This record gives sequence, structure tokens and C-alpha cells, in this order.
Amino acid sequence: MKIITLHVLDDSLEVSYHPDDQATQRQFIIAYNSEQTIGENLENLRLKLAGLDVDAAVVDNALSYPFSDTIVGINHQRIDIGLAIANMLNIPVVSQQAITDHGLANALAAKRDYLAWHLDYYGQYQGKRNYGQEAMLTIGNGFFGLRGAYTEAHADADNYPGLYTAGLYDQLTTNLNGRQVTNEDLVNLPNAQALSFGVDHQNPFQIKAADIQDIYRSLNLHTGMLTTTMLVQLSTGHALKIQTTKLANFKDWHRLAIRYQITPLNFSGSLQVYSAIDGSVVNANVARYNAFDQRHIRVTGTSQQPDSIFLEGQTQSSAVKFAIGSHLTGPGQALRTPNVNRPNAEQQVRQMRSVDVQPNHTYTFEKNVVLFTDRETTGDLLSTATQELSQASFKDTVDSSTAYWQHRWADADIQISGDMTSQKLTRVNLYHLFTATQAIASGKIDASVNARGLDGEAYRGHVFWDEMFDLPVYALHDPKLARALLMYRYRRLPAAKKNAQDAGYAGAMFPWQSGAVGDEQSQVTHLNPLTNTWDPDYSSLQRHVSLAIAYNVIMYCRITGDHDFMAKYGLEMIQEISKFWLSKTQLDTTDHRYSIGKVMGPDEFHENYPNADTPGLTNNAYTNLMVTWVFNQLAEIRQQLDAATLKRVDHKTAITPHTLQQFTDISHHLKLDINADDIIGQFEGYFKLPQLDFRKYRQKYGDISRMDRILKAEGKTPDAYQVAKQADALMAFYNFDAPTVIGLLKQLGYHFPQAALLKNLQFYLDRTTHGSTLSRIVYAALTAMAGNMDQSWQLFSQALFSDYYDIQGGTTAEGIHLGVMGAVTLMSTRYYAGVDALAPELTVTPHLPQAWQAIRFNQLLRGIRYTFAIDHHQVTVTADHAATLKIGQQQVTLKPHVSSTITY
Repeated sequence: MKIITLHVLDDSLEVSYHPDDQATQRQFIIAYNSEQTIGENLENLRLKLAGLDVDAAVVDNALSYPFSDTIVGINHQRIDIGLAIANMLNIPVVSQQAITDHGLANALAAKRDYLAWHLDYYGQYQGKRNYGQEAMLTIGNGFFGLRGAYTEAHADADNYPGLYTAGLYDQLTTNLNGRQVTNEDLVNLPNAQALSFGVDHQNPFQIKAADIQDIYRSLNLHTGMLTTTMLVQLSTGHALKIQTTKLANFKDWHRLAIRYQITPLNFSGSLQVYSAIDGSVVNANVARYNAFDQRHIRVTGTSQQPDSIFLEGQTQSSAVKFAIGSHLTGPGQALRTPNVNRPNAEQQVRQMRSVDVQPNHTYTFEKNVVLFTDRETTGDLLSTATQELSQASFKDTVDSSTAYWQHRWADADIQISGDMTSQKLTRVNLYHLFTATQAIASGKIDASVNARGLDGEAYRGHVFWDEMFDLPVYALHDPKLARALLMYRYRRLPAAKKNAQDAGYAGAMFPWQSGAVGDEQSQVTHLNPLTNTWDPDYSSLQRHVSLAIAYNVIMYCRITGDHDFMAKYGLEMIQEISKFWLSKTQLDTTDHRYSIGKVMGPDEFHENYPNADTPGLTNNAYTNLMVTWVFNQLAEIRQQLDAATLKRVDHKTAITPHTLQQFTDISHHLKLDINADDIIGQFEGYFKLPQLDFRKYRQKYGDISRMDRILKAEGKTPDAYQVAKQADALMAFYNFDAPTVIGLLKQLGYHFPQAALLKNLQFYLDRTTHGSTLSRIVYAALTAMAGNMDQSWQLFSQALFSDYYDIQGGTTAEGIHLGVMGAVTLMSTRYYAGVDALAPELTVTPHLPQAWQAIRFNQLLRGIRYTFAIDHHQVTVTADHAATLKIGQQQVTLKPHVSSTITY
């Protein structure tokens, strides 16, 4: 084992490196530059250490802290050097003290396990960086999401304690520069986690850099507990240790619990704990929305008991009523706190406990919170909240959360050997996927998975096509949840039919942005922050969202074998969606080719043709290939259903034999633009557009991911160039596989050789700015499919780190990107492990990255639970029922609970 040893000097790090195959020890000094930030100094350290082949690191003179054994002091600053190096070099770092106590092997094993199950942040951060960490540390259960803000913080430039409940939207209209603009938002509810302390009846403590010596935040993925440890030195000289633990209840999902532990370190006296529910909040998480009216709630009443407080309210226009209750227990005396002499006193309610304290004694308080709305609850909300609160306890919520995550990890965990960072971030992704949705499986919550989960306000909390990247994960591990998410779309089928009718089409046209009722929530204008001007917004022309919904229905039924859903709901949805696309097609009788116009593809940079009078594009390749596939699938599905079901659904959807013949005809004659080099044109006329000099723009602007805004600021338009925000023309290859797409092309009358995929990939990679986090993971899958594993790994790694490092410069502050989290998770099992559960028949063709030694996971496929263990040479698979699958070129028959190992 190769180990480096770090010894911290006053203004530098002494690094010792002793390769196990050499007798001599190398040693060098890395100076600490006081004029640089901590991040810049750590980057210098990374560059120095990057060339070393090491397995672990030891810090021989770390400071003594209760929350981490690798914190060091350098140049009058403290950093967790172990956490930093683990992130940079993907190796465990331990202290010399840990080695002394447990031995080197045990200390390293314990640290590897810890890092694989914890998301930690050390130190204070400001602005979007702290906002982003709050989003990453969100706790929730699918009914609510609570950002990982400090309980002592109120919304300001550095902190944002947002609370959201699934599917609760509200619309407000703002007069902006003479324009009436209506926006529908996922509502930020009253701050119910507010909890702080005071000494000798002084004002409650608020987060202030000058008073804080250390902060360490740790999300335990094993249990769903978020623990914040804070060392405080007040201006009065009082020193305290504050430890806060927050978590959500998964059984009684109206509940959350907070444990607040205070240890006076150098004083005795009187200590007060203040708990509040603050209804004076607004939606202020996204700065660019602040020009709009964002005050979505109205407090209708507050009440107070000695140890409980309640706040009632409702949303402004949607008139959804809610009630929040909070119960504070702990040592000392409960005192009433009148709502006087405080700003916004009528919009908040507060309670207090006072206790006499002694130094170095820990005083533990518990705050239990309940939330109800009249969307999922009947009867009087206040009475219901009062009754629920009387039964809530911190222990009960701990037991519920621990039991839930024990069950969830036993089913859904993906175990990656050899890559500590991939292991941790894969679990982080799974954590967010389920905390954003789990309670929806109850069937009592009318909501779906939105693009940013329940931990931010970007995209106004709307449901996009991003659910397409998450549904397979849910279907493979929680079919009941996946079905409930699809029912959100089914309940909005009437709205989708009205959307189509209003636009002059037949069938169902689902909106690009969906919220409360399923009408289109996309804006018609968009404020360009670089020019401060209003530009037309045609994003609602991304009609391919309806194709994504059909895809979700088909893949859900393929994965789960849920024929009941297809018969009762799915077929109706697919046929209404198919009718919409039928009404969108136009026939050119000269060549008997059908065209689809006035659409946008996933790219989003191209909204129309240069100087065109009407918006939209014609014959977007992704759209036309997906339409062809959906029509094919509809024909196959109809063959599998009984005559009574077909008759019922055909009558309801007005489908006739003539309509079915039209589907068949169109699915063989849709038009694509493919040039002589076998490059699939993103849309008709794409090859006539000039290229951009990306090198020049990078030199001028650095980050060119949002090239659309850059071009518009220069008085140009992205419509006029071969430039893409994300994968578009080749997206169908991601949704299916190369043989399927080549078969679709052949069906449409186009010859596309297998070798052309790599050529198409390079063509579009040269024109893509990756302005969406989804872009990298789609291209990672495509490059893996084409056999370019190095490039695939690079793109995959960037996508894996995208929210953890907030690679888009602050967007994680507004909520994590749940679509890319689902896509990264599926990528690891579908493309790298090679287990393609989305294929009609289960196939296994592994292509593990070199950085991974092995991968192990479970999947539930058509009622059979499979366990896969895959390394670079072998696949070991076990099933709980008899099954047949294809591993490489071998057909394998499994007996129940008997593992089979195949060399590939």
C-alpha cells in the first residue's frame, strides 16, 4: 500500500511519500499562499499530489475536534484536509491518532466506509455556494422537502431555509414594464424549522460569521439524518457547542423532527431556546425571479400553548389551506412569548424554554413539526395537526427513517468497488431520488417528480420531461411509486386534450412545463440576464414531452409487467398522444413523405429558422424517430390486450381501423434530413447553417455553456448556427440502443451503417456546449455505446459531480438536478454494468470503467428480483424465480436462488 504523510507547518504542508517498492522516501514542501483562497490553495495541493500513485494519506498532526479527525490549522485558517484530499484524489485520509487507536488497516477501512455513506461539508460558506450545499443536504420524504439550512438562519443572501410540499402550486400575476406576467410556483411554506438559543434572555442567536468558530454538516445516508455541529463564541465571551439533528418521518410522512443539543463550554447561567414558525416568507430562492410577485401565502391564524405552537394559512390564488404545528420539549420551563415588538409579528408564532445551565453539560431539546394541507387531508386541519403532534416524537421519527432507509438500501443500493467517490455520489443520487418522491407512492398525493426535487425553486418546481430519466430507477425498485407518478400524468389527460384542442390539434398535447392542473406553464417571453431584454420564449414547442410520457408508460409496463396499468390507463394515454402526432403530420404527395413542423427538439437553442415569420422547426430527427417508435409500440401493445379492452379504449379515444392504418403509414414514411456522410440532421435545413468558432468564444467568455444568451447579447441568434445546448439528434440512441434506432431508420427508408454512429457522435460533440447537466450523461452513454470508454468516463464523471461541485456556477443553489441524478444512476447499471432492463429481453453486456473493480446491485424486473455482481471478467447473477437472460453471447437459464457465474 502506497501512503503519503502530511505534516502541517505554520504556512505550508510537508508531504512525505514512501512507495512500497522503493527504499528511499521522497519529501517536499507545499507552501500556503495567504493571498489565495482555501480553494485555490487546495487546487495547488491537488496539482502537486496528482502525479503520485497513492492509496491513502495520513495526517500526523491534526487538531482535536469531535466531528472530524483530519482538521488542520494552517496560516490561521482551519480546513478539513482529509475531506479535501478524499475529494481530490479519491483516497481515504486518516489521522495518526486513529492509527494509534485502531491500527492502520482498521482506520482506513472505517474511513472508506464512512466516506461512502456520508455527505459532509466543513466550514462556513456564503452566497450560492452555501445555497447549493443546503440543497444537497435537503431532508425529505416525498411529501415535504426541507433544505439543509441552519435552524438559526433566516432567508438572506447566504441562507435559505425553504420548505416545500409536493404538488402545492400557486399563481401570481405581476405587472412588469407594462407587461402582465403570470407565474405558477411551487410554494415556499412557512419556516417551521426555526430554532435558536439565547444566553441570559438576550436576543436569539442568528448565524453570523464573527460568532462562529467551526461548523461541520454531515448527512448520514444510512439513516437520513442531517447533523450540524457548530462551535460558537459570542461577543459576550460565552462559548457553546450546538449540535442539531434533523430528519423526516417516512411512515407518518406529515412529520419531521429536530434534536437540538446545547453544551455551554465556559459559563453557567440562564439559557433560552426559541422555536418559531415564521409565515413571513416569500419565494426568494431564485434571484432572477425576484422581479415578480413572490408572496404566495397568507397567514390566517396562529395559536400558542406552553409547549406547542400552530400556524394556519392558505395560498393566495390556488386557495390551498395548510396547518403547521410545532412541539418543543426539553429541560427547564416552557414560557409564552407574546408576539409584540417584533417585525411581522402577526405572521409568525414563537415559543421558548428557559433552563439554568452548567458548563460542559449537554442540554437536549426536541422539536417535532407536523404539516397538513387540504390537498391530501380531509377534515379540520388544525385539529388533525394537534392530534398528530401529540403522538410525534424524535425517537419515533428516527425509528421510521432508519427502518425506511434500511429497507431502501437493501433493495436499491449500488455497491461500487475501487472508486470511493463514485460510490458516495451514487448513494447521494439515490438518496435524493427517493426523498423527493417516496410519499407519493401512498396514492394520496397528487404530484410527480419535478426537475429540481423538493429542495429549490428553479423551474418554479414544475414537472418536465426529466421524469423520463428517473422513472426507470423507480420502476426497478419501487413499482408502486413509479405507477403513482404516472397517474399524475393520467389525471391530467383531460387538460392535455384541451391543450391540443386549443392549439388546433387532436388527441393529447401534454405541456412542456406542468404544475397544478396540467395546463402549459411555460412562459411566452424570457428575460435575458445578459441584455436585460425580453425575448420570445418558444420552449413550449418541445412537444416531445408527450413522447417522453408515452415512453415512460411503455417502459414502466415493460419493466414491471403491470398489464393492469396498461389496460386501464396506459393504452388510453398512448392512443391520445398518438392522435396528437397524427394531427401534427403533413403529407407531401410528391414523395409520399410525412413532415412534422412547428416543434423544438431537446436542444432548446434552436426555436425557429433564421428570419422566419413563424416559430418552430420541421422534421426534428429525435421527434420523428420517437413518433415512429411510439406508433410501432402501439401496434405491439394492441396485439397483447384483449378485445374488450381494445373496444372500450378505442371508443373512448375515437380510434378506428382507418386511424390505425394511418399510424402504420406514417411510421414508415416520416421524413428525416440525412446527408451524404450519414450524418443525421438535427432538423430539416440544419446542414445549411454555419458553424461557430468555439475556440474564439471560449477565449472571450470562458464558460460558453449558455451560448444562446451570449449570441443574443452580441445581437445574433443561436437559430442561425450549428450549435446545441445538449444531445438532440442522437437522443433516440440513448433512449433505446443502436440496433433499435438503425431499425427505425431502415423502416423509414434510410440506410444507416453501424459505423456511422461514431461519426455522428463526433459531429455533434463538436457542436454541443453542454448547457444542460443532462447533456453530459447522455453523451457518456452514447460514447460508451460507440466503444469510446475514455471519453464516456470523462463525461460521466462530470455528470456525477455536477451538483456536488455545482459545475454550472450556482444552479444547484436553486435545487439539485434530479433528472441527471436518475440518468447517472441508470447509466452505472445499464451501460457500464451492461444490464439493460429497458430492452424487451434482459441482456447483460458489461463495459466497466477501469476505475471500478466491481459493481453489485439488485433489480426487480417483471416480478423477478435479480442480484448482479459484475467485475471485469465475470458476471454472477441470482434470481428469486426461474429466469432466462442473455449474458454476452450466452443464453443463461437460472434456477431460483441459485447463482450462476459467467465469464465474458
